[in-house]
Amino acid sequence: MSPIAWAVRPLKRYAEFSGRSSRAEYWWFVALQWLLIAIAVFIGVSIAGGTGPQQTSPLFNGFIVPFVLGFLALLIPNIAVQVRRLHDQDRSGWFILLFAIPYVGGLLSIIFMLIPGTRGENRFGPDPHVFEHDHLERVFA
Repeated sequence: MSPIAWAVRPLKRYAEFSGRSSRAEYWWFVALQWLLIAIAVFIGVSIAGGTGPQQTSPLFNGFIVPFVLGFLALLIPNIAVQVRRLHDQDRSGWFILLFAIPYVGGLLSIIFMLIPGTRGENRFGPDPHVFEHDHLERVFA
């Protein structure tokens, strides 16, 4: 699959908490979000204009609402892809609660998302890597 297909896949599986997700799916989705955030911040700073709160453009206030709505719209897919990523490692999705621990949770989240998944089928479903290899074989055959 292409990086764009991997990045969009969690949006297609919006609130699907069952099954497994590969590292590629998770990290391309994160990369897409960081890219969109960087673009949004650039546009927001460009619209804001001045340097102080009294000098900002009224357009900036209209920019904040879509930014917050976008963040809220991506909250559920983020949680769902993290749960599926934990499932890929044969861990319960409830491990996601560890990520809420102050200071340590972010580091735990990164570590858990970097750990490779279990090979073959586990209690949460088939190996997502088998899909990747089958897809590549069909493309290059």
